[in-house]
Amino acid sequence: MSKSNFTRRGLLKTGAVTGAGLAMPTIFTSGAMAFTNEPTGDTVTFGFNVPQTGPYAEEGLDELRAQELAIQHINGEGDGGMLNTFSSKALDGTGILGKKAAFVTGDTQTKSDAARASAKSMIEKDGVVMINGGSSSGVAVAVQGLCQEAGIIFMAGLTHSNDTTGKDRKANGFRHFFNAYMSGAALAPVLKNAYGTDRRAYHLTADYTWGWTQQESIQNATEALGWETVNNVMTPVGAGDFSSYITPVLNSGADVLILNHYGGDMVNSLTQSIQFGLRDAQANGKNFEIVVPLYSELMAAGAGENIKGVYGSMNWNWQLTDAGTQAFVKSFGEKYGRPPSGSAHTCYVQTLLYADAVTRAGSFNPCAVAEALEGFEFDGMGNGPTLYRAEDHQCFKDVLVMKGAENPTTEYDTLEIVEVTPVDQVMYEPNHPMFGGDEASLGECNDGA
Repeated sequence: MSKSNFTRRGLLKTGAVTGAGLAMPTIFTSGAMAFTNEPTGDTVTFGFNVPQTGPYAEEGLDELRAQELAIQHINGEGDGGMLNTFSSKALDGTGILGKKAAFVTGDTQTKSDAARASAKSMIEKDGVVMINGGSSSGVAVAVQGLCQEAGIIFMAGLTHSNDTTGKDRKANGFRHFFNAYMSGAALAPVLKNAYGTDRRAYHLTADYTWGWTQQESIQNATEALGWETVNNVMTPVGAGDFSSYITPVLNSGADVLILNHYGGDMVNSLTQSIQFGLRDAQANGKNFEIVVPLYSELMAAGAGENIKGVYGSMNWNWQLTDAGTQAFVKSFGEKYGRPPSGSAHTCYVQTLLYADAVTRAGSFNPCAVAEALEGFEFDGMGNGPTLYRAEDHQCFKDVLVMKGAENPTTEYDTLEIVEVTPVDQVMYEPNHPMFGGDEASLGECNDGA
């Protein structure tokens, strides 16, 4: 999408978010005009905070692979990856503002308290200028709040809850990944064509911010088609055994099961649903169907044949044919011997976007970086023309609708692209009720000074 198209919608904001908030008292700054962890040596350190243990660990470890690759490309190592296709040419492979990029890592454990503790340690002990990563919206919201307090930029990783750039949006936080509303907007027309308008849906929902907003989004989108919601049952993250939640579904009068689960939880709940015979059942004179609103390649591979024919959505997929995707897949594949996941892609892109914004701003000051990111339009990163909207720091781009492949050839092509949903179809106003309404506000940028 061209800049003029974005601008005509009135989505760009003139001016920047500026000003300072209160820094955490234990954060060291080097002078009256300094900002949190102002780099003084010949390196600058990023903090990569990902789930290395817990139910989302597989996603987190793939994020870490991509983050390490991004650091290498920023420093001029390897083939440059997406720096060769990125529409901005600010980064030249010599580091960032004369400094080489380095990184430290933390384990979020897919727990908000653990994630905040590891992020706090990286800020206070390791002097990081930016935190990137995460595979849970609960974690993202918690760490984003911490970074706002500390005067650090948070470049969110895999976080799909509406709340991250909705009611919990922060001036120091930015999200490249798409959200639950976008999944519902992209999926609904495809589900209508595949299953019709007379359907009764039963939801199993992860009991935290992502699950809540994902369920609300898909329910609203499907009910607008004429579907009826029979029930919505909350399930704990990391439950493992979902048998007791699946048993009542066949006797509920529903003919579609919507699994608002992610990671290992989705693999387990989908596999157990198949074992209980849901895919072979009929209800209301129709074949029983299953929908997984948010997909990843790693989840699909874990679910194996159970994923066949099941619809979902994705932020990005390695099978796209654009130059940016091909460059990233080549770099990642040569280094790790496998295609990257969507979570790996978004963390790689966020790392490059931060480094690019610093270079364009000519400063590591978080408020200068925020100003460089707000309203930034770019291309060549695998999603087509993309806007970092100023009002809520949410990226807007095309969304993928996926389906489990009937005849995969490897463990990496278990999903096929059904539709590339254009950005116009998934856009919404910054004050949309699902995103906090008129009360939602970024607040002021905090540089920690």
